[in-house]
Amino acid sequence: MSATDRKPVPPFHLAFPVRDKEEARAFYAGLLGCGVGRESDRWIDFDLYGHQVVAHVTEDAGTRATNPVDGEDVPASHFGVILDWDDWHALADKLKAEGVRFLIEPQIRFKGQVGEQATMFFLDPSGNALEFKSFQDMGQIFAR
Repeated sequence: MSATDRKPVPPFHLAFPVRDKEEARAFYAGLLGCGVGRESDRWIDFDLYGHQVVAHVTEDAGTRATNPVDGEDVPASHFGVILDWDDWHALADKLKAEGVRFLIEPQIRFKGQVGEQATMFFLDPSGNALEFKSFQDMGQIFAR
């Protein structure tokens, strides 16, 4: 099935551990601009570009296994969103201006190859790795 034959992508749901709910709120709602949904004293829902991600307070946040990809140590456990090209660049500029420390600086990965993409990795305050990426040609997302 080609990318043009696909149905619209339904929102996904992801739950992940954080050490502090208010710290997570400041990062996801404050820095990334996520909307806030329901919450309790131990969890909070965020609207991450139309997807429901839920931060659960736990003492087990932030594990760090990596895998080498295109010369970088990519966190094996990470999540994020594929943005439009201009939106990705605007977010990268915003994060740089805010002084976010990147695990992998904003860059073009797989340059000149199938799957060429803009990518950046950074951590939330609990040590969860996030990757935001973009493709100039969205048909390359699943290209082999």
